[in-house]
Amino acid sequence: MSCLKNIRQKAVLPLAGEITVCPGQVVSKTLAQNSAVSITLFSFDRGEEIGSHDSEGDAMVQVLEGMGLFTVGENVFRVHAGETLVMPAKIKHSVHAEESFKMLLTVVFPDAAKGESK
Repeated sequence: MSCLKNIRQKAVLPLAGEITVCPGQVVSKTLAQNSAVSITLFSFDRGEEIGSHDSEGDAMVQVLEGMGLFTVGENVFRVHAGETLVMPAKIKHSVHAEESFKMLLTVVFPDAAKGESK
């Protein structure tokens, strides 16, 4: 049984090609979701955003295409294709698309970290 879903296996694929930018939308595609980790592809049309929120886990963003504007606490980051940003748990953050872009979001929850230290 595979823990990954919504993605072809045993195939080399361009990850950015696994999600499409749709006019006026933020699109998400969950690849894995459990108590330890969440892996989700996102696409943002220009001008779209996810408002300020926090997470119980550390969140790592990898921008696949374009550029996203990320606010983490009081800091603002422009993250371009090929770059990564880590947003620590329990710190408010938001995402804004000044241009269309795609990203991979990986969130590691506290239960996962506890399991590794045993």
